[in-house]
Amino acid sequence: MATSRVATGDRIIDPMIALAHCSTQHRILVAGSKSTEMMIELHRRGYVGAASTGSCGRPACQYDVALIDWRRRSLPDLETTLDWLGRFLCPAGVLVVWVDAQKPAANQSLRASLEKRGYVIEQATVHDCGCALSARAQRDTPLTKAA
Repeated sequence: MATSRVATGDRIIDPMIALAHCSTQHRILVAGSKSTEMMIELHRRGYVGAASTGSCGRPACQYDVALIDWRRRSLPDLETTLDWLGRFLCPAGVLVVWVDAQKPAANQSLRASLEKRGYVIEQATVHDCGCALSARAQRDTPLTKAA
């Protein structure tokens, strides 16, 4: 018998890992309403460097990957989360955002929001329970510049 955790988590974790090209050595930050459940599932799969937004510490460019489950949430609310999470990603970090299946205009808004923040869209996927974008940070941050 499948549990709701497996039904919600497993369906998007595999495609998100694939989009981010994660290895078990990567430090992964998980955000969204099911971030704790996703973190536990990642730990179960051997991704011991995974943390949820509730246990991630202070932002210091310490994560290689951010996985964001933003289903059933508004895209304007995502903007604040993207700004906050950007401080946790290393300069070449990968961000994967999973959203509900959207109209093309909404997908363009998500793309524009990511690009405005200095991300370059690398891949996109459409799945039966939503769609996702993978983007890589292409920006200089104060922490990466020589002192």
